[in-house]
Amino acid sequence: MSGSGSSTVRRRTFVLGSAAGAASAALAGPLVGSAAAAGFGWSDDGSNYVVDTGASLVFKVSKTNGDLTSLVYKGTEYQGYGGKNSHVESGLGTSTVTIGQSGSTILVSVAYGTLKHYYAARSGENNVYLWTNKADTSVSATRYIVRVKAGLFLNDEPDSYTYTTGTVEASDVFAKSDGQTRSKHYSKLRVIDYDYLGWTTGSVGLWIVRSNHEKASGGPFYRSLLRHQSADGGGLYEILYYGENQTEDQRFGLQGPYVIAFTDGGAPSSQLYHANLTTSWADSLGISGYVGASGRGRVAGVGISGRNTAYAYTVGLANSAAQYWGSARSSDGWFSIAGVLPGTYTLTVFKGELAVHTGSVTVSAGATTTLNTIPIPSSNDPGNATAIWRIGDWNGTPSGFKNADLMTYAHPSDVRAASWTGNVVIGSGSETSAFPCYLWKDVNSGLLVYFKLTAAQAAAAHTLRIGVTTAYANGRPQITVNDTWTSAIPSPPTQPSTRSLTVGSYRGNNHTFTYSIPASAWLTDTSRYNVLKINVVSGSGTTSYLSAGTAIDAIDLLA
Repeated sequence: MSGSGSSTVRRRTFVLGSAAGAASAALAGPLVGSAAAAGFGWSDDGSNYVVDTGASLVFKVSKTNGDLTSLVYKGTEYQGYGGKNSHVESGLGTSTVTIGQSGSTILVSVAYGTLKHYYAARSGENNVYLWTNKADTSVSATRYIVRVKAGLFLNDEPDSYTYTTGTVEASDVFAKSDGQTRSKHYSKLRVIDYDYLGWTTGSVGLWIVRSNHEKASGGPFYRSLLRHQSADGGGLYEILYYGENQTEDQRFGLQGPYVIAFTDGGAPSSQLYHANLTTSWADSLGISGYVGASGRGRVAGVGISGRNTAYAYTVGLANSAAQYWGSARSSDGWFSIAGVLPGTYTLTVFKGELAVHTGSVTVSAGATTTLNTIPIPSSNDPGNATAIWRIGDWNGTPSGFKNADLMTYAHPSDVRAASWTGNVVIGSGSETSAFPCYLWKDVNSGLLVYFKLTAAQAAAAHTLRIGVTTAYANGRPQITVNDTWTSAIPSPPTQPSTRSLTVGSYRGNNHTFTYSIPASAWLTDTSRYNVLKINVVSGSGTTSYLSAGTAIDAIDLLA
């Protein structure tokens, strides 16, 4: 897309939760007018229900399939590129579409088999509120996509720009002539990092304000496609479920509200953010699966002790039906997670993205479950162990390793990536920055780490640990020391089965491999370097960057 302006993402710093109101009677009867805003109401043009918010926004919903066919703000049409509408997934097909009004709210309801989808307009607002209830796998609904016409906004997120026709992987990772790569997968952001995303010209802003993702999967650190721009237009996504590099089973039920919001160029109102949104006005709309504030509870923690204050801590709640999370206060670890559906959840405390505590908590409707200070035993944090040497930090991410930052928005073959090969010398001062964040069987397997030991250290057996954040095609490390001792091939941990390292995500299931190295493996000459070789082994994968691989969290040799 071309034009002027910029794209913006708000970084998330507050607790995630839902403040939706209780479900009650269905919206019924013929529409009645509302005096809340001049022009507020709806009409039927034969093919679409036409909704006028009474502000500056008029939108149309197809009576045939529930697609959003028009999105006009201040007289300009924003909907549509490539002849496609905005819709759930790639469009639902023939559906039952109805409309109704309750006071200052108009609701369009779409039923397609077991899937229910909703659009709501509020009098005087330039917003479209959306909910999607996926009940089972009968419909492949994984997203809502707002398709925006070309030429309305400047693309200043070039790493999602897919205007080139050359591909370097599958049909969704593209290569420019200068060697840089592009893909809609390269979002950079984790779910916890943003409340909204979109574009602005400075005088007009178009945004998707995300839902609380309680029925999504993957947790707070999950990455998936968020937006893209190409020669014929742009797309803004609310991901309902995304299978790429997924660590959890799909959850079912109502997701929303998420909001298509227009502004006069600034950020959308903070009242729309998932942590603050009050939808008591939706209580009586009869939305399938809707659970309001009175049917939800809250979890509050007094604090978390045993933290490493150099890191941010996050508390997550998850069961098969829902997921939530909140940030722990840096001073004492206090946290609060509101809007939680009743049930028993696994509570996980994350140091960075590394789980260092798990427990259980039960939430009741209309009540707060208060937890005493949660102690993190020193042994739960691998970073507390005394090491002879360590590469990286135990934080559940490859942060600090070579190419780590680039890999959330580029393919490993990108010209901007530093060489994936190169050995590491302990004591050089650049151990972590010189060590590749990813290792592949067909690219840089056999990487060497050089280190010296004192006489006392060389006289003893030691444990080597390699922490990984994910793996592709069962790639896992096998080590050799001084070409004389080789470890057994470890069993592969459970990891996502889809692409990961090449589509902008290192997030999988953190796992630590341990190797007991006998004293006989070390050199007795303390002036010489011991040599650790790290190979990636697997019987799966193909070639190059789709060969078996793994992402590194930390490596250390324990004292």
